Amino acid sequence: MTQEWKIVCRLREVPLTRARVVQRGLAWQELPGVALFRDAAERVYALLDRCPQGGCALSLGCVEDGYVVCPQHGWRVALASGCAVAPDQGRTRTYAVRVEDGRVWLDMAELKAPASRAEAALAGAFAVAPRVATA
Repeated sequence: MTQEWKIVCRLREVPLTRARVVQRGLAWQELPGVALFRDAAERVYALLDRCPQGGCALSLGCVEDGYVVCPQHGWRVALASGCAVAPDQGRTRTYAVRVEDGRVWLDMAELKAPASRAEAALAGAFAVAPRVATA
């Protein structure tokens, strides 16, 4: 798959303890967005904005020591891998991120790909179209 990098925001627009959400899908699709998280070392991580346990928005959780804590269940999800911390099991999708010159880039080709079979069925012939405002 060919990469199609696009600036989605400035680094300073991604809070240190919370998230910034990039919307995905066409208006009628109501697909989960991509939550951008930034750690103290200025690394940015992109995860599908869904907890692997119950599907609540990870973007509403707090970032702690390389993890985001699900606000509903207290699950800890690793920012780098999207994997839940044992004894919990599950994984949320991660996305490639680039940070250059204080700007955050996401791969539009990756965002357009359905994140699940349900998304693929919902998208049908219309595909998934990310709604990304340029920074």
